[in-house]
Amino acid sequence: MKISNFLFPESRSPDDDGRIIDETYQEALLTDRLGYDAIWLAEHHFDGICAYVDPVTMAAALAVTTTNARIGFAVAQMALHHPIRMAEQMALIDHLSKGRLIVGLGRGTAYNIYDYQGFGIDHNEAQGRFEEAEAIMLQAWKGEKFEHHGKYFDLKLPALRPAPYTKPYPFVIRAAATEHGMLDVARQGRPFMMNVQTNAETARRMDVYRGALREQGLTDAAVEYLVSECWVWRNVFVAETDAEAERIAVPAFQAMQDMRAAMRLQVYREQGVSILPMPAANTAPPARTVVEHSLVYGSPATVAEKLAALHRTGVGGLIMQFRLGPMSYEDTAHSLTLFREQVAPELL
Repeated sequence: MKISNFLFPESRSPDDDGRIIDETYQEALLTDRLGYDAIWLAEHHFDGICAYVDPVTMAAALAVTTTNARIGFAVAQMALHHPIRMAEQMALIDHLSKGRLIVGLGRGTAYNIYDYQGFGIDHNEAQGRFEEAEAIMLQAWKGEKFEHHGKYFDLKLPALRPAPYTKPYPFVIRAAATEHGMLDVARQGRPFMMNVQTNAETARRMDVYRGALREQGLTDAAVEYLVSECWVWRNVFVAETDAEAERIAVPAFQAMQDMRAAMRLQVYREQGVSILPMPAANTAPPARTVVEHSLVYGSPATVAEKLAALHRTGVGGLIMQFRLGPMSYEDTAHSLTLFREQVAPELL
């Protein structure tokens, strides 16, 4: 099972932005030195829940200062990007990283309407823009003259330069937050990234994904290859003891969830708008916000035991967020190191 670090650092004040960005960069370098398989970057705007905001710029910086880890997006919000500009940027970063780039794409946030408002994009157009933009990028990477006349983009270009380092183009993977989205990806014979779900739901979806691939006529070997290229997300914290891990990780995780909801609630109170209906008071919270399902914490032995259920699904990799909310860099670095040295050997 591949292991990775998801850099998703919150900054609680504009005054903290520079420090958090610097610490995140150091966390990325440490991740690379420790021998993790990948470093993942997020994209969120205007609220501080992802301090560096722009994964493309951060990926370019890491491409020239790391040497081993793959660099991926989890995910680039494609409704907010022009596909030709994005195709150029990805080709350049593919060269700078010598083929270590993972182009992780998604439609955009399903929660924060202000991400779209700030870019003047109707959130109802997000999926359509994503689908059209991805198709344009794949065509552009062929390096041939082409025209595109679609619903959102009207383009005419002689050829894209530079051509990608990786042939025919960088590794592309989609996020699929819902089972419906996952099945769409499976019908295309492609791998996917799964957001936080319960272990039972994760295992069930992987079985459904395998079944959908087989329905396309893929061989068992092809199915297992695609499964090996899929990733699932968990929040992880490792300490010397279970008690120490709980003391640090649980409050940080809960504070992180509160901050991620704060701007959404503020905009709803001020404007009365929300992408998803605001949940009723008695509604069960989603798995991604619940400690039991979303946070894996404890001593190295405990964390290894908890992750064994994911290992048994056969999924190819873990997208693990180690820095949780207001957690310090020092605690994060210690957890990241403990995981690599004492937990990872049990999963590889």
